[in-house]
Amino acid sequence: MEAKFCMTCGAAMESRDVDGTIRRACTECSFVHWGNYSIGVGALVMKDEKMLLVRRAQEPGKGRWTNPGGYIEQHELIQDTIEREVLEESGVKAVVTRLVAVRDLPRSIHNIYIAFEMDYISGEPQPDGVEVDAAGFYSLAEMESMNVADFTRWLIDVALHSKTTGLVEDKDPIIKMDGYGLYRVPKI
Repeated sequence: MEAKFCMTCGAAMESRDVDGTIRRACTECSFVHWGNYSIGVGALVMKDEKMLLVRRAQEPGKGRWTNPGGYIEQHELIQDTIEREVLEESGVKAVVTRLVAVRDLPRSIHNIYIAFEMDYISGEPQPDGVEVDAAGFYSLAEMESMNVADFTRWLIDVALHSKTTGLVEDKDPIIKMDGYGLYRVPKI
């Protein structure tokens, strides 16, 4: 579906060349619709050498086991999003330790997925009964007989076999920037 009216002033939109690409742009103000994007986050939480997985109760992926995750809210830092999503979907409290993977999936709604390794803090896995209908910690051997989503299998491999620290939250940036979520390779 293409944008028909400006989200800023309500005027009609038209298709025109903006920086070498045909885009929807407002006929009255400077608003340009740059495209449709979604940003998802996923959690890789280990406890006693087992990975936290949830079974999807809705599409996409209904019946498949995945790592907990979801989409960011407009005014929420991604670190807060993933900690909230893990708690909502599984009842487990966990905190971000590092960013371990990014997936780029261009399509009609261009999807970016950011995966975080997290430290288990507390809680026993309990499905939310809406988005997921089962939750638990599972070993690689147990996962062999489970319907684990391919992308989740890839993420688990990334988390288990990474040789570097990955990106970590910059808790003391050289310049304070309120409201920013900053991740970097660790300082040497």
